[in-house]
Amino acid sequence: MRVPLAPAGRREILLLTLFFGGAAALFYALAGTGRPWLWPVGIVFTLIWLAGLAFFRDPERLTPGEADIMVSPADGRVTEMIRLEHHDDIGGPALRIGIFLSIFDVHINRSPCDGLVRSVHYQPGKFLDARHPQCGECNEANTIVMDTTRGPVVVRQVAGLIARRIVCAVKPGDTLRMGQRIGLIKFGSRTELIVPFERLESSVRVGEMVAGGSTIIMRHRSVVSGQLSVAGAAGAAPTS
Repeated sequence: MRVPLAPAGRREILLLTLFFGGAAALFYALAGTGRPWLWPVGIVFTLIWLAGLAFFRDPERLTPGEADIMVSPADGRVTEMIRLEHHDDIGGPALRIGIFLSIFDVHINRSPCDGLVRSVHYQPGKFLDARHPQCGECNEANTIVMDTTRGPVVVRQVAGLIARRIVCAVKPGDTLRMGQRIGLIKFGSRTELIVPFERLESSVRVGEMVAGGSTIIMRHRSVVSGQLSVAGAAGAAPTS
């Protein structure tokens, strides 16, 4: 049976278990020797331990099987949608969608679509709050550029005030499937999806909650009889 915890969090999970889990076990043992007032202390340490494990949860997701869509690359709240006049990796006008991941959200990042990884670039930087307007430009970040049948797509993993480590599980030349796990940002962060402006339109609004790998966040525009329409077909398929 698959353990629903991110393998990239093994080190932190071990430390949490040794420190908080061990402390809880110690206080429970002492409470059993005639010091019942130590039971609440043990419970507190147990809750902290469980909360730490919950941060690294890695649930399975059902990815929609519709054509011409993109799914959210992360869990969290959509905090911005900004048109960029030019983005170097896109090669023209682009739409940037920012998603804020609180410490209570799942922190696994997923591929928004099928594609081939063109490049992966790590950028050292600051640790501003992930909701800060300049965090995307100033903070530590990892940029994944994908080539798809509909043009280039960029996913940026951005560290936040608490997040101090970005984990990227892909490399140039990798072929990705929509909804596939591509990395993890530890302890509060931001994920950005950047796409060609003219080719896609958003399916969500600022303030909405999204789920990585399952929420449809973008739809490709197609021209039918001279008018813009959205192409798609119903269905769903599980992802790894």
